[in-house]
Amino acid sequence: MRLASTHATVQRIWTVHLRPQTGGPALTCPRCAYSPVLPAASARSAALTHLARHARADALPGHLRTCQCRTRGCHWHSRHRGCAGPVLLALTCDRSGRAWRLADACAACAAAMSHTAVVPPTLLGTGHAQLTPGTPRSARTVPVFGPAEQQRVREMLAYLATALPRFSSPAARLLALQCALRSDHRGRVRLPHGFLRGMRLHGRAELWLELEHAGWLHRPSRRYSPVQAQLLDAAVLHQAPGRTARVRAAQWALGPTPLALPPALPSALRLTALALAAHSASGAGGGELDDLTRQCGQPLQQLEDLLDQLIRARLVTAWHHHHDSGEVRWELPAQDPPSKDTAREARA
Repeated sequence: MRLASTHATVQRIWTVHLRPQTGGPALTCPRCAYSPVLPAASARSAALTHLARHARADALPGHLRTCQCRTRGCHWHSRHRGCAGPVLLALTCDRSGRAWRLADACAACAAAMSHTAVVPPTLLGTGHAQLTPGTPRSARTVPVFGPAEQQRVREMLAYLATALPRFSSPAARLLALQCALRSDHRGRVRLPHGFLRGMRLHGRAELWLELEHAGWLHRPSRRYSPVQAQLLDAAVLHQAPGRTARVRAAQWALGPTPLALPPALPSALRLTALALAAHSASGAGGGELDDLTRQCGQPLQQLEDLLDQLIRARLVTAWHHHHDSGEVRWELPAQDPPSKDTAREARA
């Protein structure tokens, strides 16, 4: 990792603007003459697609990437902790959703920026992982669940926190997570009705409409069984590794160890518990409170109430908000999966 050097650095900052006008917003990019007029419903997806193309076209080896925030005096965030950690790709949008920036930033600066999510490398990959021919079948066997699946879910939750509108419901976010991880290389996803019943999302047509209105996916027909959809988010279309590894992550998200979520848990509690599990290790976890509120799609007061409900459901032992650092920490119980009684307590 290198944050700065005495040599000239390569700029890795891409910005697009959605400028309102008659007929739909126009997408403008300072780096190219690309300025189409877009339907309002697909403008957000088009902006992310354009940024992703620039990032892939201007790829750099890790040792040449520098913190662009630092080179500009760290004016992208209100507080300055000093640059630290690896250089990441940070996606930022303004409050109106009309300006989007994708830039290299160190972990410390990225964490201090508001309305920002880290784009995982798996979302910008252009290739597909392949096994070496002749590899024994026993060598191809990998555990169904593990740190890799947890990491992929954590990265996807962080990405969806910015890619989806802030007002997206918890149930729609859970559905989007499964669609993103289970889609094929063309962005097509098929979800059987039995699978949706298991998630308590069967017959929830409003969730699909919510994601369609956000310009994140499109359902060509409502009559097919299983349910079929086409993802419109280009960053999701170019995920790496392959679909098999991503489906394992999707499976882990349905029952994220060490938490065993009751099937009837409400969507808001399920999403919050999933976010905690994705950021936990050895029975405890923590993270920036701002990041957690965005990933759960909840305001601060509502998120605190959900954390208290998880304690009553015995899915969380304790949690604490550290006001000085802006972090929230929690502890998970080391006990058997919760019974049906605890599920009823969570819904009470």
